[in-house]
Amino acid sequence: MARHGGGRGWYGKVVGAALGVTVLAVGASVWTAQADTDGDGATPRASAPATPGGDAAPVDAGIAHASDAGPRGVNITIDDGPDPAWTPQVLDLLQQYGVKATFCMTGLQAEAHPDLVKDVVAAGHRLCDHSVSHDTAMDKKSEAYQSKEILDAERMITKASGGVRPMYYRAPGGAFTPYSRKLAASRGMRPLGWNVDTKDFERPGTDAVVATVQQELSNGPTILFHDAGGDRTQTVEALRQVLPWLGEQGYSFGFPVR
Repeated sequence: MARHGGGRGWYGKVVGAALGVTVLAVGASVWTAQADTDGDGATPRASAPATPGGDAAPVDAGIAHASDAGPRGVNITIDDGPDPAWTPQVLDLLQQYGVKATFCMTGLQAEAHPDLVKDVVAAGHRLCDHSVSHDTAMDKKSEAYQSKEILDAERMITKASGGVRPMYYRAPGGAFTPYSRKLAASRGMRPLGWNVDTKDFERPGTDAVVATVQQELSNGPTILFHDAGGDRTQTVEALRQVLPWLGEQGYSFGFPVR
């Protein structure tokens, strides 16, 4: 999976400060399931449950792509939020077209906008852990660092939601490691990939985003959009066109398999 490079100035400005805040605050293809099978180490154990006294049933550590809606199912996934400017617009469009989506949230954004996290849950969408600070180089860093980014985000998102856990873990930029996949799976969060990268974070134009979906949908059912990280006007407009088009083509909307 390609790493996201362009259009991430917003993260570049906040990640350094965000990591410091986190340390202080928290301390120290087709249409079939696909799996990344590298690595045979023992499953890591989480340092603490996301909620006091809580626990999560482990899930498959393979990277999920398939849809639970079947061979004509598609998964809409929305990354990097929530954001007060863009998430409400995305939610409105999803409601308009009767679509349920998976929102891959960073811990920092969830902590900053808990009401939006609750809105996402109340609308019947699913949550996904997208790390604390969206570090696309996580796979080059220590297991302790990876653990902190994943588990702290899990706690932050769960708290912001009012107790609803993330069901998936998507590594920023696809920077999965065998360790991070097994850790997430041990916490009940299925590692989540994508098949269609709309590149909307690069703001190539609404028409280009729509064309990418239409041209690359044969790669698989999980489509990647963003609701934060910069001006997402093109994303909103693209969704306004893509959602009804998918329905017209006979696709059903589902969630990634777990």
